[in-house]
Amino acid sequence: MNTENQIKVGSLEWFYRETKPSQSLNKPPVLLLHGIPAQSYIWTAIMPTLAEKGFRAIAPDWIGFGFSAKPDRRDFAYTPDAFVTAFTEFIQALEIPRFSLVVQGFLGSVGLQYALRHPQQIERLAILNAPVSPSAKLPWKLKQLGLPFMGDMLTQDPLLVDRTLEGGSRYQIGEKELNVYRKPFLTSSAAGRSLLATVRNLQLQSSLAEIASGLQQWQQPTMVIWGVKDPWLSITDVQDTVDSLNNVELVQIPEAGHYPQEHWSEKVGDLLQLFLRRAT
Repeated sequence: MNTENQIKVGSLEWFYRETKPSQSLNKPPVLLLHGIPAQSYIWTAIMPTLAEKGFRAIAPDWIGFGFSAKPDRRDFAYTPDAFVTAFTEFIQALEIPRFSLVVQGFLGSVGLQYALRHPQQIERLAILNAPVSPSAKLPWKLKQLGLPFMGDMLTQDPLLVDRTLEGGSRYQIGEKELNVYRKPFLTSSAAGRSLLATVRNLQLQSSLAEIASGLQQWQQPTMVIWGVKDPWLSITDVQDTVDSLNNVELVQIPEAGHYPQEHWSEKVGDLLQLFLRRAT
């Protein structure tokens, strides 16, 4: 069963979902990080699959997203470094010395930066439709959310979640799920302001330069799970990147888009649990 939890780390309140295994098999936990403009809810169909195989699964809402704190940009910079620092403190507060990491989407790049800066903590790494190639660009659908005036208006519209998640996945999302994704935007204008600040401060090109360099020295077992119908990130760029690396496996899901865990959760869950259990 997925539980909902909150923990205060410094001045920041984190919301996270957790699924504990029915029996402890002494396996490192799995941390699952969402992309823009999603939240931890996007992992809830996958987490029980991991728990059934003995993994403790933890999915936080990034600061500024979902039901975590949404500080003013004067108090939180919303830069990659700020997110990495906050995530580091979150992990320390949960007293997790080593774990497997699963990242997806834009903000998945921040999760990759954390992994590359703390390789001793990462057991295994899984990447789902996250930018890894230096040629990756922020798509217009997301870029417009950070533009002056236009971004200020768009990020205050709860329906931006529908348009963005369905546009990236290329499938309709059920009303039940959309209500969860919309709720933070309906509750407070702070959700929109945090999204605006995140997109404006994503610093994607400098982050990708760090990721491209760091992956060349990366040694931990890594799986890339890719929704081929992603309208924003090219499968060709990902294939070229994977071909240049050691110890990295690419698995394609032809029918999936940018958010493969949303509509293809059973497939993604099976791939993840097999990868995490595989003998090195």
